[in-house]
Amino acid sequence: MLQQPANRTCRAPVVPGQGVQPQIQVPMRETFQTTGRRIRAAVQSRLDIGTFVLPVVIVLAVAMAGCSSQSTDESTTAVIPSSVAAEQHPPEVDLRNPIVHIETSEGPIVLRLDAEKAPGTVRNFLDYVSEGFYTDTLFHYVDGGKMILGGGYTHGGQLKPTRLSIRNEAHNGLLNRRGTVAMARDSDLIDGATTQFFISLVDAPNLDHTDETAANYGYCVFGEVIEGLEIAEQISQQPFENRGGDLVQAPQTAVVIESIKLVR
Repeated sequence: MLQQPANRTCRAPVVPGQGVQPQIQVPMRETFQTTGRRIRAAVQSRLDIGTFVLPVVIVLAVAMAGCSSQSTDESTTAVIPSSVAAEQHPPEVDLRNPIVHIETSEGPIVLRLDAEKAPGTVRNFLDYVSEGFYTDTLFHYVDGGKMILGGGYTHGGQLKPTRLSIRNEAHNGLLNRRGTVAMARDSDLIDGATTQFFISLVDAPNLDHTDETAANYGYCVFGEVIEGLEIAEQISQQPFENRGGDLVQAPQTAVVIESIKLVR
């Protein structure tokens, strides 16, 4: 797995006051067909056809029945992808606005994502969700009544390894408003986001895209809270302490992201 450079971490923004599997082709066995051809050749060389035809017909009938049965069994196995066999009833997912459920140690938060306006960001987020990456990570930065940031550090305060950063889609027209969820990134690197995200609890126009510089490119909004915004408010008000580095305002009592799941 490719990791982000060790010196690259996501600073908290300053906020104001996977296809269908290929089908397996199973080759047809020719044992019974070959036997049938040999028997027919023997029949033609016999003068006493009357005494030989009946046993031959019986043998051929049995042979072809066995071949047909075997072919049917193998074909049935071949055309069913293993993914379908393993999961007969996959959940229905809204491809434009997928819903994810965040279970935290303080209570649940539900997000509606915007895959139309931020397709790459949503895809990246859901890839990590499907891998279970966020399980037992922390909301490691809180700013009372303004925002909460999480999704990158373990319970022990270690930064988790990630894949390479993604393209910043902050130019998509979505604004950083109360209740939105956006990707955190290095302030000096436009395309610096990987896994960390924050929930805004106030309107934050200073985080919106205004030009092409790193300072003003903005932070990509890719969804909104539809349930549990009061839980995010509660988390933001946790007493915090300075643990150094990115954990300068970490809750004194760890706020854990117990899981994130795609629900529809």
